[in-house]
Amino acid sequence: MKTVIVYSRRKTVGLRIKDGTLTVRAPIGTPREYIDSLISKHKKWIDRAKERDAKRCAMTNSLSDEEILSLKSKALRYVTPLCERYARLLGLSYKKISVNSARSRLGSCSSLGNIHFSYRIMLYPEPAREYVCLHEVCHLAEMNHSRRFYALIERIMPDFRERRGLLREIK
Repeated sequence: MKTVIVYSRRKTVGLRIKDGTLTVRAPIGTPREYIDSLISKHKKWIDRAKERDAKRCAMTNSLSDEEILSLKSKALRYVTPLCERYARLLGLSYKKISVNSARSRLGSCSSLGNIHFSYRIMLYPEPAREYVCLHEVCHLAEMNHSRRFYALIERIMPDFRERRGLLREIK
């Protein structure tokens, strides 16, 4: 597996696997020996993440343009009523919901109140999709991942941690 090390002004080391590449983000001056030991220490996680990444890539790269258009349409029909329901339950409102082809995130919420989803959300189990919808709606109230943010999610979805765990699975 290809490994890329990116040094920057940060305080911690982060590992990410995407498109078959392990990217290590580390503070400037982090010794290579430390990075190598961290990679060794997290070998099991890296192997599991590599498998998920390969499965995700194989699944999405095999889709035709027509299948992608169909998934986008299904996703919009799926997420819209869920977001409406969650927003109503929380007394929140959004401006617009859209579906795009984002690769690195299943959903996002802008400070303007627009919620965006990737069509790839439809490749995950339904409980995981429900969690992503609620997660993005809760960003209308809390534009962060604070304790208050997760308390808001938990109010509506007490089992959100299990559902979030399902995001590691693709149908």
